[in-house]
Amino acid sequence: MCLARFVCRVCGYIYDEKLGDPEGGVQPDTPFEAIPEDWVCLVCGASKAEFDEMGK
Repeated sequence: MCLARFVCRVCGYIYDEKLGDPEGGVQPDTPFEAIPEDWVCLVCGASKAEFDEMGK
């Protein structure tokens, strides 16, 4: 399984699939696509739609 990273276009926060977002209820090794649609950036509150996959 190749884990990816996604960057918030608003504030630059990086969601790393390997780390997840335990504070936001997302366990480590959770693919970005599996995160609930109502999840928001833990730094600025931007929606999931505001994230872009980073180059590998």
